[in-house]
Formats: sequence, C-alpha cells, structure tokens
Amino acid sequence: MKDNKNKNKITVRSIIIGLILVVINAYWIAVSSELWYSVFTTTSLFFNTIFCLFLLVFLNFVIKRFLPESAFSPQELSIMYIMTVMVSTISGHTMMMYLVGALAHPYWFATPENEWQSLFWRYIPDWFTVSDKTLLNDYFKGQSSFFRMTYIKAWLVPMLAWCGFIFVFFSTMLCMNIIIRKRWMEDERLTYPITQLPLEMTQNSGRFFRNKLLWIGFGISGTITLINGLNLLFPSIPSIPSKFHEVGHYFTSKPWNAVGRTLVDFHPFIIGLAFFIPLDLSFSCWFFYLLSKVEKVFASAVGIQNLYLNERSVGAWISLGILALWISRKHLVSVLKLVFLGQKVTGNFRDPREPISYRAAVILTIGGLVFLTLFCYYAGMNLWTIATFFGVYFAMALGITRARAALGPPYHEVVFVNPRQFMTVLMGSRNIGANNLTIMSFLYPFTRCHRSHPMPSQLESLKIAQQNKMLNTRLVAGMMSSIGVGAVVTFISYLTIAYKYGASAECHGWLSGFGWEAFNPLQSWLNHPTKANTGGIISMVGNSVFVFFLMFMRRHFTWWPFHPGGYVLSGGAWSGMLYIWNAMLISWAAKYIILKYGGLKAYRTARPFFFGLVLGDYIIGCAWNIFGLIFNTRAYSIW
Repeated sequence: MKDNKNKNKITVRSIIIGLILVVINAYWIAVSSELWYSVFTTTSLFFNTIFCLFLLVFLNFVIKRFLPESAFSPQELSIMYIMTVMVSTISGHTMMMYLVGALAHPYWFATPENEWQSLFWRYIPDWFTVSDKTLLNDYFKGQSSFFRMTYIKAWLVPMLAWCGFIFVFFSTMLCMNIIIRKRWMEDERLTYPITQLPLEMTQNSGRFFRNKLLWIGFGISGTITLINGLNLLFPSIPSIPSKFHEVGHYFTSKPWNAVGRTLVDFHPFIIGLAFFIPLDLSFSCWFFYLLSKVEKVFASAVGIQNLYLNERSVGAWISLGILALWISRKHLVSVLKLVFLGQKVTGNFRDPREPISYRAAVILTIGGLVFLTLFCYYAGMNLWTIATFFGVYFAMALGITRARAALGPPYHEVVFVNPRQFMTVLMGSRNIGANNLTIMSFLYPFTRCHRSHPMPSQLESLKIAQQNKMLNTRLVAGMMSSIGVGAVVTFISYLTIAYKYGASAECHGWLSGFGWEAFNPLQSWLNHPTKANTGGIISMVGNSVFVFFLMFMRRHFTWWPFHPGGYVLSGGAWSGMLYIWNAMLISWAAKYIILKYGGLKAYRTARPFFFGLVLGDYIIGCAWNIFGLIFNTRAYSIW
C-alpha cells in the first residue's frame, strides 16, 4: 500500500492524465457546442467535468478491486477534475466560440452597404485575425481541412497572440484568487456550494455511492432524461416536460403584455443544485425576478419607456465587487505589507497553506496586468480606456466570484452587462473613440454573458484543493498547464470544425453569427456617435446605492429576508433567472419545508437525493450527447 505521505501528493501521472482529459474535453465541448448546440458549460457546475469525474471514480472502483496499489487517491481524482474545469472555462459556448467567431467576422461580412471597411478596418491590427477572404472562404463554407499549410500559416500568429492573451489573463485571475483565498475560505468560511458534489465524489466515494437516496434521485432525473432522449429519436414515445415552456405570450393586453418573455422550467439538476444554496438567496432570486415583471407592467401602465435594466445591472455587479474588496480590505493590506514592507510571517514570505507565496502571487498579478495593458495598447487602445475596461471587468469578476463562493447560484448569465456597455453609457461613444471601440469589440467575447467565468471556477478549485490538503505548487502547475494547453487545443478545435463543416453551412452554434453582436453596435456607434447617457448613469448609481442598502440591512437586521446577491443575479434585461426562476422556487420550497418540519437532521438526510437529481441529469444527458456524436445524429440535450 502507498504510504500516507504519497497519498496526499499530486502525482505526475495524475497531471499527465489530466492533460489528456484537457485535450479530449476541449474538442468534445467544441464539437458538441458548434455542431449540435449542446452546451455543457453555461451552468456553474459543468456537465462534462462531472461526467468525467463520474467515470474516473467508477474506473477507480475497478482498479481498487484488482490493482489496489495503483488506485487513484482523492488528490489525484481532484487534480484531474480541476484540470477539466480549467479547460471548460475556455472551451465552452460562452468564450472561445465567441472569440473565434468574432475574429473571422469583420472581413468576411464587410459589404459596401455596412461600410465596415471605411469605418473600422484600419483600427484592426494585422496580428489580430485573418483578413484575406480567400482564406476565409472554406472557413465559412466547409468541405476542407484546417490542416493545410496555407491555413495554418494564416492563423498561426492570431492563434498564438490570443492564446497567449488567454493564458496570461486567466493566470492573472488565478493569482488574484490565491491572494484572496485565505480570507474567504478560512477567515469568513464561505460555503462554496458548487464544490459539494465533486468533494463528495472524491473524498467519500464509497459511502457516497452506496446511499439509496442518491440513486432514487438519480433514477428520477435520469429516467426523465432517458425518456426525453428516446422521444427525440422515436416521437411515438411520450416526453416528460422538464425544459423551458413560454407562458409570457398568454398576456396579450396592455399593460400585462409588458411582462415579456417568461419561461417555466422543471430541470431536475437546477432543483438539485439550488437545494444547496442559502434559503434567503434562493428566495431573493425568484422574488426579485417576479418583482421585475411587476415593475415592467407598472412602467407600461404609467408610460415609462426605459427602465435601464442593463445599466442598473452593471452598477449592481460593480457594487458587489466593491463590497467584496471592502470586506477583504484588512487581509489585502496585510498581504501588501508582507510583500512590499517585509513584515515577515515566515522566513521566505511564504504561507505554508498557500500553493505559491504571496510575493509570487502579487508579482505575477502585477506582471499579468502589465502584459494585458501592453497587449491592448499595442493593439490601439488608449491607456485610460484600458484601465477603465479592465477595472470594470475585474470588479464584476470579483462580484461573480464572491456570489459563487458565498451563495453558489447554479446559473448566473447576464447578457449585455459588461465593460463596453458601462463605458458607452458613462462617457458616450464619441468620447471613447473609434480605435478603442474597435478593440473592445474584439474583447467583447470575454465579457458577453459571464457564464463559465474562469475566476469563480478557479476559486472553487482552490477550495477543493484545500479540503483535500493539496494546496501546493503542483496544483498551480496543473491548473496553469490546463489553461495554456486548453487554449491552444480549443482554438485549433474550432478552426478544425469550421473548415470541415463550414461556420455558415453545417454548424449550428455561433461561429458564424456571433460577430453581428460584436460589430453591429460598433457600426452604429461610429455612424451615430452617442453622448453620455444621463438616465443610464443615474440608474447605475441608484442601483449601486440600492445594493449597498440591501447589504446594510442584511448585516444589521437578522429578520431582513432580501439578499443583495439575489437582486443582482435577477437583474438585467436578460438575466439567468429568466431560465431557472421556477426551478429555484421549487427547490426553495422543498428546502424550506424540510428545514421547518425536519430540521437540520432531515436536511442532511435529504442531501444525497438532491445530489442524485444532479447526477442523473448530468450522466444520462452526457451519455446522450456521446451517442449523438458516435452516430452523427442530433441527440437530446439537457440544456
């Protein structure tokens, strides 16, 4: 048997297997997203990563039975899971697909009518993308191969430039997480609900998978997904409604028709994931979402034309990020004193519980920010624009990360709530300038909707590492290598798919269509420059104040039922609550009843059942996806 010392290590073999899984997942996510629009990484807990972990755990059961000396330790299982999470933040529908789609768009779709050539071509650096239409012809039409020397040479520089940007960008956020980790994990003891399922699967797999309630929940959600998958192949088999059902169209008369698009869903995995978040948050999420519908009806009744929902959401997320920094201010000051004033905690400035020293983390963060600044500066942006753009981005990133760490929302999409939106409202496109707006349009894929955001996933990975006593340099090496390898493999995967199937031919994702969302606003701003939007500014400031008010009330009055996180998550004209509010309501009611009539003991007993709801959906759903890829047919997608 291995000794205990070795069991607590991240082994070389686990990192090698993790990198193999990185390559597999990069292509699997890309081909599923683009060919069948089956997306794995929009929810907080990624479908593909849990599926891979599930297979690894059951493979480990077999290895333990026949070759116990070679079985994976919890640390090895954890690092392999973490590495698949890292690549999934890059490969998903919400990041690299958008980026590759945006890069190929401005030259291919330029016409005399839209005047893109005269409006902004001159602001696009040569090393950003491919400008020759003859080289893009097969990209959009397909029936070719990327692995031709002509195409490889054409895309090599843009691929290296953007993969380098992604590696530094994501690694910088990882270093920020290392700096903040101790405060949020050990001092405040935030709950990290998204980590609970992978921790149970790696730490207590034997006991976990023997629980009967787990398999009851698995059977319910898995059977629903199995039957709905069969219904897609054989329509004579009746389906079980669990996906989105539009009910907003039933409201046809004014002012009730102002409720707009309203979806009702019964996704078992959302019900399962929402069970592990605090009651006040789940209540606030669906309450504030329904309140926004009431607000729209009232506005229509009294003749208010613009509620500035996106502007308000930007202000709310930035406020949440500022609050996260303020709460952590003493810890951050201590770290800076340690690094710059030499107030030593240990002889080499290293906290033994951190994967790398604070000094290294701070230096790497500063170096990363300098690289990002130089990248954008040489691309054509002004320094003040770069500072504003990334200042807003990191404020929102901290807000999302704090919300995930403390509350664990299963879904946190916020479309059109981003630095570009903030800056055009605050300053107007006229004052920002065409050069800055053009480069920000290429950065837009990183900020479009904030699903599969890297920063909260990284912090949750550090939490898993902490629980498994594996906070060391190999952890950081594994995570960073996953980011670097994952970025390159994912970029190549999307180019391979595009040249084979055609971005505008057989692909069903956003490789062909995303660019319109990135560059149509740019065209509008350049043709019709805007000034600062006074109404939008007032809405942003007012909403920021309201978030601070909610936080003040929650901290000072225990009876206050409204959580600022729920308000922020439900904000915006197109927020994640659009899809999951109903499932959140069901989960909240179930948890409320269990706690009220059964107490904490009943809650702990029920946990495996709700884990099972998640697993059943995830495992059978991914199995259907693999079935579709093997037989080249459209298969059932759970999301």
